[in-house]
Formats: sequence, C-alpha cells, structure tokens
Amino acid sequence: MAGVRRAVVAAAAVLLLACSLAPTATAWVSAHNITAFLNGHPAYKLYNKYLTETRVCDEINTRAAVTCLVLTDAAMATLVADAGSELGAIKNALRLHSLLDYWDTKKLRALPAGDTLTDTFYQAAGNARTDHVGGVKMAKLDGGGFGFKAAASSADTYDATMTKALKQTPYDFAVLEISAPIEFDGLFDVPDVANLTKLLEKAGCKRFAALVAGTPGVLAAYQAAMEKGLTLFAPNDDAFLAKGAPDVAKMRRADLLALLLYHGVPSYIPRASLKLLKSAARPLRTLASTASGQYNVSVVARGDDVSLDTGVRKCRLADTVLDDTPVCMFTVDKLLLPVELFADAPAEAPEPAPAPAPVDAALSSPPAPPPADEEDSAEPADHKHKDLKASSATAADALRSSIGALAAAGCYLLLLLL
Repeated sequence: MAGVRRAVVAAAAVLLLACSLAPTATAWVSAHNITAFLNGHPAYKLYNKYLTETRVCDEINTRAAVTCLVLTDAAMATLVADAGSELGAIKNALRLHSLLDYWDTKKLRALPAGDTLTDTFYQAAGNARTDHVGGVKMAKLDGGGFGFKAAASSADTYDATMTKALKQTPYDFAVLEISAPIEFDGLFDVPDVANLTKLLEKAGCKRFAALVAGTPGVLAAYQAAMEKGLTLFAPNDDAFLAKGAPDVAKMRRADLLALLLYHGVPSYIPRASLKLLKSAARPLRTLASTASGQYNVSVVARGDDVSLDTGVRKCRLADTVLDDTPVCMFTVDKLLLPVELFADAPAEAPEPAPAPAPVDAALSSPPAPPPADEEDSAEPADHKHKDLKASSATAADALRSSIGALAAAGCYLLLLLL
C-alpha cells in the first residue's frame, strides 16, 4: 500500500509541474524584428530609416512568413529620388518589396520555368487597382541567380537580381538583398489628403465631417497636425445614433471642440503599429490633451481587433480610410467619450469572456518550436497571409488554458486517492 501511495504522490507532483509550466506555452510563439536585424548591417541604413519612418516595419513584424527584399544605401537612394522623397510614395515601394510568403534560396531554386507570382504588402494594404498589379514576379535566370520584377511589368528583363541572402529562418522570416528597386507606373501615386472633409464623407462619416467643418478651430488643428503626423479616429454616421451617444447639438461649444479634438492623435500610428502597443503602455495623447494628462486615450489590442478605451467606453476600429504617411484615418463604431466630459455616463457592460477551447482540439496539434536559422531550409511549405499576433497568440492561449485545466483536474483526482 505504501508503494502505491508513493506512486500516486509522484504522479501528482508531475501533474502539478505541468500546471506550473502551462503558462509558458507562449514561448513557442515565433517573432522577428526587421529594424533590429538591419541595425547590425550598416549597408542598409537608409532602407532601415524609411522602414521606421513609414512604419512598414510594424507591418512586417506582425506577420509570419515574410520575405524582405532590401536595398543597399545606393540602391535605396535611387528609389527615394524616383519617389520624389515623398514618404507616402516611399511607403508604397517598401510594401512592394515586402513579400507575403517565405522565400529562401532553396525555395527559389525549386521555382518552375518561367515567372512565379507572389503577393506583397502593397496588395494587402489595398493599394493595388487589380489583383495582379502590386505583385512581384520571380524567376530563375539562365545564367544563374534569381530575377525580380513588378507583376505589372510586361518587359522581358528583370528590375533586380538577388545578390545575397542575409537571413533565413524557416518558415517565418527571410531577408534577401536585391540589386535595384522594383518599380512600375503608378507605384508612387498617393491619395490627395488636402480635402479632409471630403475623404470623411466618402468613408461614411458625413455627420463627423460636418462637425469638423462647422466647429471653429477643429479643421485648422487637424491640418496643422497633418504636417508632422496625424491619426484620426472618425465615428461613422451610425455612431451618433448608438446607445449612449450624446446630443452634440446641445453641447457647449468648448465641450464640443474638446470632443472633436479628442478624436485626433498628433502622430502617425497605422493599424499595424496600434496592434503592437501594449495595453499597459502609456495612454496616447490626443489633440485635446493637457499637460496634466487629461483627455488621453488608451489602446487595447487583441490580435486583429483594436479598440480605444476612453475610461467611459471602448470603441472598436473598423475600416482604414487613409494610410498615407504621415496621415492615417480610421472609422470607429462609437463616439470617443473622454472621461473629463462624460464621467457621469453609465458604464458599459463588460465584454463576455471567450469560451474555453475543447481540450481534445487544443491538445491534438500543439505548435512546434521554430527551427534555428540556416542557409537552406527543409522542404518548402507555403504559409501565406498569417498574422503572427492573431494566430499564434490565440492558439497559445487556448493551448495553455486547456493544459492547465487538464493538469489541475488530474491533480484533484489523484489527491482524492490519497
């Protein structure tokens, strides 16, 4: 009997250890940082600089299965000149040079004869006029090596060739140096942001546009911020009819001014950058913010979902109206109500907690740890269009929740036997 008790105690200890280790399942989540990697390669300083200024780096860092076609300073200087040094145009080009799939030298050597089309961040951002415009064609060259050109190009020659592989982490992250920029007619076209109210009206924010145009000081404040950076959260027309929405027609002029300025942040923060903000990070300053920290707003990001927490309510980001460095505009489903003006507003009901995933499903296919960097990868595999933060974090959360529940139940049953 004593031997049985010792065996049961040992089994319970193992299960308790599993309980304590379950939260560490997220250690398997893969991650990369393009700017940190390029910081160790001074030959790409200009490329890295514009990745940061346009925030394309955040788009790269929040996706899995990415290939970056990087340019040396001399080649990047050519691209900047072709773009007229305009940040929005340069951002288009950097997105074209960022591929939505993992390509290493082994996968490139396995390309079939002729051109192979691959998707890019330029297409994912909605810039492409048609499905094929904005893609990149790749091919093995007769004399050896690999060529790259814009999918929109009808030329027999290639814009660039691969000169070296800088990093290859199957099947997550590859950085390849190419000889010259990849360009096509229309690549550097950017939207006209001069008429802000017209853009808002077109996006279904007519009531908000009318308030911006009709409230003295608001449009001027937005336009002044646009020179250095502006992120605007525009409530759609339904937001003014939603439950708890204030009657803006009855608000004092000073309060209405503060409310409208509260919907603008004086910096350029596209969606990918918002997704990287931690919920515990310092709240964002708005155009209405004071030196004492009033009229700030917090970002809550969960995978692809991004919300703004005002202290009174949470508002969900819906569509991207404009992403043209240094201006970004989103629609939101509710008016942002600052606590300084609406502290007495009734609190919203908390969001229901997500249902736990079934144990069998969560444990049937646990994620494998990412392999180490190597020059040539194993068998090619396509892993397109995966959002690293959304898919990896969700799977890891479900896994560790299920492991913890299963281990705790086992502990309880074994201890009862004692």
